[in-house]
Amino acid sequence: MRIKDIVGNTKGLQKYQLKQLAKLYEKRVKREVISSEVARTIASISYDTGRQVGLLVDRRGVITHVIVGDSTRIVIPDLSYFRYYPGRLKGLRCIHTHLGKKGIDEEDITDLLMLRLDAMVVVNVDEGLPGRVEMAYLLPPNPQGKKYDILSWQHPSRVDLNFEEFIFDLEDQIYSTVRQPEDSGYEERAILISVLTPKDWVYGDYYMMELVRLCESANIKVLDTVIQKVKTYNPQFLIGKGKLQEIIIRALYLGATMLVFNEELLPTQLNNIAEMTDLKVIDRTQLILDIFAKRAISMEGKLQVELAQLKYTYPRIIGKGTAMSRLAGGIGGRGPGETKLEMDRRVIKKRIAILEDRIESLKKERAERRKLRERSGIPVISLVGYTNAGKTTLLKAITGSQAYVADKLFATLDPLARTFYLEGVGKCIITDTVGFIRNMPEDIKVAFRATLEELYSADLLLHVIDLSSPFMDDEIEVVDGILEEMGLKDKPIVRVYNKVDLIDEDLARHIVSKGDVVISAKKGIGIDSLLERIARELNPVLDTPL
Repeated sequence: MRIKDIVGNTKGLQKYQLKQLAKLYEKRVKREVISSEVARTIASISYDTGRQVGLLVDRRGVITHVIVGDSTRIVIPDLSYFRYYPGRLKGLRCIHTHLGKKGIDEEDITDLLMLRLDAMVVVNVDEGLPGRVEMAYLLPPNPQGKKYDILSWQHPSRVDLNFEEFIFDLEDQIYSTVRQPEDSGYEERAILISVLTPKDWVYGDYYMMELVRLCESANIKVLDTVIQKVKTYNPQFLIGKGKLQEIIIRALYLGATMLVFNEELLPTQLNNIAEMTDLKVIDRTQLILDIFAKRAISMEGKLQVELAQLKYTYPRIIGKGTAMSRLAGGIGGRGPGETKLEMDRRVIKKRIAILEDRIESLKKERAERRKLRERSGIPVISLVGYTNAGKTTLLKAITGSQAYVADKLFATLDPLARTFYLEGVGKCIITDTVGFIRNMPEDIKVAFRATLEELYSADLLLHVIDLSSPFMDDEIEVVDGILEEMGLKDKPIVRVYNKVDLIDEDLARHIVSKGDVVISAKKGIGIDSLLERIARELNPVLDTPL
């Protein structure tokens, strides 16, 4: 091997020391934890240089990396391109020296847990000779909740463990606990994480429930959920480092392929977490963007989604490398994907400009169509509401037309416009827009502004509300806030409480008593009353019911 293949702190080393390090690549360590010959060699070099020396060894016994640290630690290089499979270990063990009689330390355990190494082996160096050997390894799930154990031997010559047999048996025990998906159609297997500061503590279950629904929409199998309450966010990882270690081990036991954070991760946090795990790491914004990428059908919708994805990705391109395939890489490879993430900033910026120009052209075309509608004098009714409130189902119930409906968040994305005849009014147009959601990503709002501008030309807004949602009041507040932000609060708005078939009659009677409309779009309950209300709103001169 070449001297330049040595990793780490090589500055100041003599040429003969570099040659000794390079020759380590010729060694093989397969069945034994560490051979006496390799132990003597790294102990001698470590003592001579005053620095820790480390080796990464694969299952074939091949030394893949020779690492030089300082007197107290080594830094393991990026290993994301090495073997990864849900429920399996890395396929690499780390062997390194400690100067003096210091055994396995906290940093060694952290590397073992975070990188899911086969083992972390430490050789104590005393006066240039190898001494006590300690080996830490991960444990299968156990009643005690113990994550790792440590074996020790007085000297490398005393190590009597057949590592090859040991590691295959250990990995089989871990893999046997992995929950296989009930349906092979899932694209990812995820652990969901929500980190709450005091102002959001009471909303923890609500936020997590919504994140679960988003994952269902994205065809992600939810394996586990984690909620951590903190006073302030960890600037490095958002979540506490100790909690992140627990999650990584949990991911190993469950066979997870992805971590999904409810809070938006800063670019540095996203990179830090991705560098410490073998898992894809996305946040709520990326999750929503991936759902939109899957749902967009029209050319305009696809352009808007790509624009939003690139604007999200742009500040997160911190560098090229191993973690890049895991950063915002999309669910099942959707979205911009690894190839676009590896484009440099200049190319992405150019693509953003092209997309903005094309969307602006489509916006002008849409504006022309709106002018034609306005000149025709045909009233326009627009449906707004929280995602999955039943807007598209209501459009179908009113017009009798066909449209895709599913019990998923953001089941429909592209705007729909249908005509229908309303007694006492005549021909009308009803439009369905993209659903709103709490903390709607800014990139989404900007990208879909052209679509949402349909609302400005509407004569009447129908705010569709999910009566069956336990967080109905919060969802109403979210929609009202977005409408106010868009300057639409002064437009005529009718609140339409949907899914009355899923609640008790007393609540329905209470809502009706306030003058709001109560319906079940799915079962056709209250549709006639709603149409009468729409006609009255569109014909204010009529002072008697139609």
